[in-house]
Amino acid sequence: MSSNITTRQVDFSTKLYYGFGAVANGAKSNGFNYLLLFYYSQVIGLRADLVSIGILIALIFDAVSDPLVGYISDNFHSPWGRRHPLMYAAGLPVAVAYYFLWSPPAWDEEALFLYFVCIAVLIRTLITFYEIPATALVAELTDDYDERTEMMSFRYFFAWWGGLTMAILNYLVFLPEEKGGLEYVAGWQNYGLAASCIIFLSIYVSAIGTHKHIPNLRMPPPKQKFSFQRTSSELKETLSNRSFFALFITALLSAVAAGVSTSLSIYFSRHFWEFTSTEIGYMNLPYFLSAFLALMIAPRISRLLGKKHGAMIITGLAFAMAPMPFILRILGWFPDNGTDLLFWTLVVFNAVEVTLIIVSASLIAAMIADVVEDSELRTGRRSEGIFFAANSFAQKAVNGLGVVVAGQILAYIQFPTQAKPGEIPQNTLFELAYLYIPVLLIFYFFALASLSLYQINRADHSENLRRLAEPAKPSL
Repeated sequence: MSSNITTRQVDFSTKLYYGFGAVANGAKSNGFNYLLLFYYSQVIGLRADLVSIGILIALIFDAVSDPLVGYISDNFHSPWGRRHPLMYAAGLPVAVAYYFLWSPPAWDEEALFLYFVCIAVLIRTLITFYEIPATALVAELTDDYDERTEMMSFRYFFAWWGGLTMAILNYLVFLPEEKGGLEYVAGWQNYGLAASCIIFLSIYVSAIGTHKHIPNLRMPPPKQKFSFQRTSSELKETLSNRSFFALFITALLSAVAAGVSTSLSIYFSRHFWEFTSTEIGYMNLPYFLSAFLALMIAPRISRLLGKKHGAMIITGLAFAMAPMPFILRILGWFPDNGTDLLFWTLVVFNAVEVTLIIVSASLIAAMIADVVEDSELRTGRRSEGIFFAANSFAQKAVNGLGVVVAGQILAYIQFPTQAKPGEIPQNTLFELAYLYIPVLLIFYFFALASLSLYQINRADHSENLRRLAEPAKPSL
């Protein structure tokens, strides 16, 4: 394994294998972000505030496990390098655990809550052991400013396709209206089984497909006896990078806002807009096109505008669009429920918003990869795993802090559990929108402000690579 700065290009098959690995996290995240709160509160009957508290507990575990796994991934010694052994080890356990999340036992509320917390913590920890090493590979496979954007675009493309595939199957195959729609318990269990199989397949196809690159990846630093003080000091020094800290805060705030949005989206779809499960399924279809367009657009934005300026423009547009349908409905300027015009108007709104969100996420993830060399100059260490671990923690806040906020909003307005469409009073539904809109805009505004503090541009990245390629000067 070479310690020189690589300038090789990444072949197309590697981009596909690298990207395809994100299907696993996409399928998992679709369940956690969009479905979990609804399933456990509206179908199983566990109170929404308890579900959100359970997710918060899992998030606390993430705050410890994510940086720890990142550190392990950066320093792991094996004949198969730093990343792949962790990826191989996580695949089967996370797939099995995900199945049991959607097939809970018929226990009383207290026992069910404990079951939910334990299985959620287990899944999120196991996916961390896969996702962090797998994503961190991008900074080792290429150092090219624009190619990193392209590779992260592939990863987000497959993540969205994985999540969308499970969403389509869930609404149109596993939860048909004739069997009870979203309240059909056996359908949810079938969804869990299918998602588990897809997660398993994605992880091992990606790990095996990128295995050939192990000899060209970075060597871990020399083995040292573990010291908690030294490890803590290195983590603190690495994560104090100003540009990375700006991205971390951006990702965290965006993730919380997105978590609120995704967790409540099924409530809005089912009760506010009064769509059937079949209509909800069909509304997800254009998102496949959104992911494809984002795959094409993000690298071009990187080349034309640079990552930071492109990300700020795209992110600002996405933030502006997110609450617009609800604002227009409150003002009485939106189509009525039950009309084709409402369906197609929301399809267009949502498809454009999702395209912008995926482009923004791809650019920001590629910006994180560029921090690696900047940090290496300052600390003397390659810390891909730690940086992507922190980003992973921020992303998982989508279904952590975001779900907590969403659950507390539902509890505050006393949103009924196990309610059918048409049974929720209109004033309760509008109260939900009145709280949702300002919460969303506040988090998004501060996320955009934080993104403006990122400092690494194309010229800075090239200079970092040049300085790292210089031979070390002999000490006097």
